[in-house]
Amino acid sequence: MDVERTLITNVHLAYEDAHLAKQLWDVECLNGRVLDIVPSGNFQREPPVVTAGCSTVIQGNGGTLLPSLCHAHIHLDKCFIMDQCDPLLTGSLSEALQVMNKAKARFPDQLADLHARATRLVRESVEAGVTEMRAFVEIDTTVGMVCLDTGLKVKSEWKGVCDIQIVAFAQEALYPSAAAETPGDNFELLRTALARDGISVVGSAPWVEPSKEHAHKNIIHILKLAQDYGLHADFHLDYNLDINVEPMVWETLRQMRRIGWTKIGAGNRRVTIGHATRLGLFSAEEWSRLRVELDELPLGIVALPQSDVYMMSRPSSDGTPTVPFAERTLDVARIWRNHGIHVALSVNNVENAFTPHGYLDPLTLACLEVALFRRSVSTTPKEVIGVMKDAGRPDGYAADGLVPFIGGPADFVMIHEARRWQSGVLSPSFDRTTVVGGRVAARRTGSRWTILDGMESRQGNT
Repeated sequence: MDVERTLITNVHLAYEDAHLAKQLWDVECLNGRVLDIVPSGNFQREPPVVTAGCSTVIQGNGGTLLPSLCHAHIHLDKCFIMDQCDPLLTGSLSEALQVMNKAKARFPDQLADLHARATRLVRESVEAGVTEMRAFVEIDTTVGMVCLDTGLKVKSEWKGVCDIQIVAFAQEALYPSAAAETPGDNFELLRTALARDGISVVGSAPWVEPSKEHAHKNIIHILKLAQDYGLHADFHLDYNLDINVEPMVWETLRQMRRIGWTKIGAGNRRVTIGHATRLGLFSAEEWSRLRVELDELPLGIVALPQSDVYMMSRPSSDGTPTVPFAERTLDVARIWRNHGIHVALSVNNVENAFTPHGYLDPLTLACLEVALFRRSVSTTPKEVIGVMKDAGRPDGYAADGLVPFIGGPADFVMIHEARRWQSGVLSPSFDRTTVVGGRVAARRTGSRWTILDGMESRQGNT
């Protein structure tokens, strides 16, 4: 069997210690794992370029090497669609739902476009450094299985480059009316879809149901489907800023406990909630209660600041936003600092009515989060969706999971122009290299020119 070696040379690593952070390092990888990490130029073995098998040298030139990035929550079927949407006037959640439902109705007649947009999302994400993502595709009576078919096709096409968890997602209500005692056609379609290979997650948006009681039943149905098919569960949940509305996270946790979905018995299967803006109104006592629950139950939280800041403005009667920017989404740094609960960040949507602004690059998302809360980037998204590899670090000194460790996975993003890891968050550069399993999966470079370039030489010839 061929031995595949890769040497990543002359890179900065994300050490907290100032001396280690300034040092340039070489990272040697063997068959997709980190074999050694030493100060640059100090390898005692033969250089990888002369060893047997497939060998590669990646020149870092002083850039910063970080763990590869992850979309913990992104919609694969509704991206890059603003040119197909009606104008946005209010920026409200109800408007976004109406506009997107109208656009979505055309998906079955636009299969080539659906595939092209999804492929663009994955390609540009990989170029930015993403190697794992949880991708939602909708299943309902409007689109049938076309979004799922496209998602599974794209998942297969990008196998080995980007690990795509496909979420069979019910954005629409499972119950057709407030009087319905049993779920309707949307539920039957969802259940039928789960028999297909390649689905990792089943999800829904309980708050779209016609009543609170139906929303609670939605949660029960999704958890039962996840149990039956051995899947993760993922809910769009508690997407409001109403102190008078009881958070549904408590019902979710209660049902998890009722069916025995605990950390001990669930293996790697997790329940995740996205948005969860209502949790931002929690008291210290509520956060303490949630922390106790999360010690036993495998539930993760994903904040989606680009969407939340846009739609959670709660406009006053004259249309003026009444909620400050930083109160429209979860303050993940404060939540960790004060309550010891990790909250992941993710992009959610790209260029659609839910998120008309922003880009799919997780580092620009982290930069936004720094502006709101002065928070740094971490590997939390991979933990939340259950794809975190080798959480234990035998070297014992890796900082916040951002430093490679011997024996760990060789999945990285190199930020070429960042001379310290903080720069990768505060001002992430365009030029990047994505490494998956020790192999270069993508390289993104830009060119620069201004009218002044070469001016000096031209003046010398006049």
